[in-house]
Amino acid sequence: MDFKDYYKILGVDPKASAQDIKKAYRRLARKHHPDLSQDPESARRMAELNEANTVLSDPEKRAAYDQLGAEPPPDFGAHGGFRPPPHWDEDHAFHQNGGTDSEDYSDFFDQLFGRTAYARQTHARGQTPPDRKGRDHHAVIELDLEDSYRGTERSLQVRSAALDAQGHAVEKTRELQVTIPKGVKEGQLIRLAGHGSPGLGQGSSGDLLLEVRFRPDPRWYAKDKDVYQHVAIAPWEAALGGPIEVATLAGTLEVNVPAGWKKGRQLRLRGKGLPAQTPGDMYLLLDIALPPANDEASRKAYEAFSQAFPHFNARNA
Repeated sequence: MDFKDYYKILGVDPKASAQDIKKAYRRLARKHHPDLSQDPESARRMAELNEANTVLSDPEKRAAYDQLGAEPPPDFGAHGGFRPPPHWDEDHAFHQNGGTDSEDYSDFFDQLFGRTAYARQTHARGQTPPDRKGRDHHAVIELDLEDSYRGTERSLQVRSAALDAQGHAVEKTRELQVTIPKGVKEGQLIRLAGHGSPGLGQGSSGDLLLEVRFRPDPRWYAKDKDVYQHVAIAPWEAALGGPIEVATLAGTLEVNVPAGWKKGRQLRLRGKGLPAQTPGDMYLLLDIALPPANDEASRKAYEAFSQAFPHFNARNA
């Protein structure tokens, strides 16, 4: 867990007034708001600004945060990263995230002011935290397009936080077996119930949401449930047409190439895309591949070919 310097994020002095903090936040928010900025990092930057403002604009949270800065150097632990000193928050009575959801904030914020901090405080005071479902976690899982076409199982290591007997957050690593259903699409979320953050009290654990991304593959790509595949054909196959064999996600298929190739031509194979109640289609994108002219015989063949079409001009085709 990395330490967050909220004063540096807002560009203000640690002794800045509440009014100075408000002005700094508004100025930076106008600059970095995703609706106003073309910077691809604007969403991440805006999230940092919101988190810093949430802490520094709240007197209780700011006092606790300033107390943390006055403690001895942080413990970087066996695995690296910031760890707050023990009992740093005992004299502060801020409530869980000020009544808001901390899901969009960093692990640093959650450790100090979110659910884990709230549970730690209530435990220290002998109180019973209210029942509350744990928050969901998000992660990305990269798949090959074949995984979606056929369905498969994957082993996935997930790092998460849990509360120990003293109410402190500890990191745990779990290995999960994930079933990849047939026909899963790019951007789809696979929900693993109960594998998110632990709940408070008798609340159930949150879920783990895996966002599907496909690895780039030069052979094919998907748009929604349709699959597009480049297929190289010889010049005579393009001109004369005829049957060819193509290795696809659906196996080796024999398809008929129409005579008279045209640039951008596609062959549509109905129902050969990603599986679904109504399966997607497969589109074969036909590209002409030229044989190499790397010996005398092949060069003469190309010369004879050019003589057979004396009026052909490729620039005007």
